[in-house]
Amino acid sequence: MKKMSKTARSNLITYGIVILAYVGCEIWMRFGNMSSLMKGLLVPLCVYAILAVSLNLTVGILGELSLGHAGFMCVGAFASAAFTKCMEQAIPVPTVRFIIAVLIGVVCAGICGILVGIPVLRLRGDYLAIVTLAFGEIIKNLVNAIYLGVDSNGFHLSMKSMLALNMEADGMVIINGAQGITGAPSDSNFTLGIIMLLITLFIVLNLINSRAGRAIMAIRDNRIAAESIGINITKYKIMAFSISAAMAGAAGVLYAHNLTTLTALPKNFGYNMSITILVFVVLGGIGSIRGSMISAVILTMLPEMLRSLDEYRMLIYAIVLIAAMILTWSPKAIELRERYSPLKLLRRKEKEVQ
Repeated sequence: MKKMSKTARSNLITYGIVILAYVGCEIWMRFGNMSSLMKGLLVPLCVYAILAVSLNLTVGILGELSLGHAGFMCVGAFASAAFTKCMEQAIPVPTVRFIIAVLIGVVCAGICGILVGIPVLRLRGDYLAIVTLAFGEIIKNLVNAIYLGVDSNGFHLSMKSMLALNMEADGMVIINGAQGITGAPSDSNFTLGIIMLLITLFIVLNLINSRAGRAIMAIRDNRIAAESIGINITKYKIMAFSISAAMAGAAGVLYAHNLTTLTALPKNFGYNMSITILVFVVLGGIGSIRGSMISAVILTMLPEMLRSLDEYRMLIYAIVLIAAMILTWSPKAIELRERYSPLKLLRRKEKEVQ
């Protein structure tokens, strides 16, 4: 029997963690006493895990600092929510409607990733971070200025006000400027969130271990050396950036369909959201897909679990962040973690038995 490779084993462990978490939550919901607060966090946990994994593709694997991830999430969220609101009566099956909405959100965010990536990826370091941050803010403000409606004559678009749409009596407002989209059906659920997270992990992990992934990591490690052996720098950079943007769009779809009212607020799609996602990636380990996913879940749940402590909640949260950062990046902590890792201890016991 052929021995499983280390990469395949690591990937299976990652998938297994997600599946076990899903089974545990389902058992807790059905037979336990899961609070309404925890139930409300299940879909957002999937959203933030997808965002962290997708951003790690740009920051950890490609090696470029992007602060506009919330902008791609916003594109996917509003494109899919607008479609769902328009097609609510035409497509009565929620799951089918949601799958089509996901495809629309992914395509729209991916196209934006390509359009932004072509000029932006020529920059490096702080300049790239500043431009992507500006893109995220532009998208958010642009969505807040759009008024979109539909009637028997078709679609109407305005950047002034809802009255400027000049719709017929049978018209329906889809996007109402800063008030966003209201009344869209909430088609997402925890099961669909887990499926989307598994698909995201499958895409990212397979890309990393493919020929294209090795080319992307070669660009990250040494751009000049990669170019000297014939690697197309622009092609692989845009590939990684657009895939990352498309998956952020998928997270936006999941996020939008978990709400009855979708608005482009700074806390939802502003630079604070982009920074939060970056914190997930850095804390979980840059380049560690499993680590970014786990840190996204822990850091999303922690403030809610500490809510009863009132004024000390954010203090404890900050202390946990600092402690986790030290444990993640300190050379001594890394050495201890590697020395006493469960896998190494098991192998040591197996050798002693033999």
